[in-house]
Amino acid sequence: MNKCIFLDRDGVLNEDNVNYTWKVEAFKILPGVPEALKNLKDKGYRLVIITNQSGIAKGVYEHEDVLNCYNYLQQQTGNLIDEIYYCPYHHTSTESLTCKPNTLSFEKAIAKYNLDITKCWMVGDMHRDLEPAKKMGIKTILIPHRIQDSEFADLKANSLLEACNFIK
Repeated sequence: MNKCIFLDRDGVLNEDNVNYTWKVEAFKILPGVPEALKNLKDKGYRLVIITNQSGIAKGVYEHEDVLNCYNYLQQQTGNLIDEIYYCPYHHTSTESLTCKPNTLSFEKAIAKYNLDITKCWMVGDMHRDLEPAKKMGIKTILIPHRIQDSEFADLKANSLLEACNFIK
């Protein structure tokens, strides 16, 4: 299994909240996500979340809160996700190559799982989700919640479940 779907978290897997989502009781999984994750697994893909969690650097929440939400997501979706890479930094306090739109989180997953980038996809709802994937030659799908278009989007879908139709 050397192919992967990279997934942004907020706006792709769960409802996005501009004031952050860090409490499990506020973590609302989007419709169709469990089915979509199963569909992608059945197609032989690894599933890796790559997410910026700058609320940690801003002191809004802690690393433990991100992991609690991840564990909840795993429980609710059948433990189908292989890994989460999250960047706890914000450019106003610390520059980090793991923070999207930089590529280090992608590079770590590619190295760890010996991924063939020509068989990988990135699904995100923002330019910064798609830009690093595009730089690396990874195909991209935009779920246009906040933005309607992106120069980095190969395709657009209204949801992760709909995105599954493009991924073979």
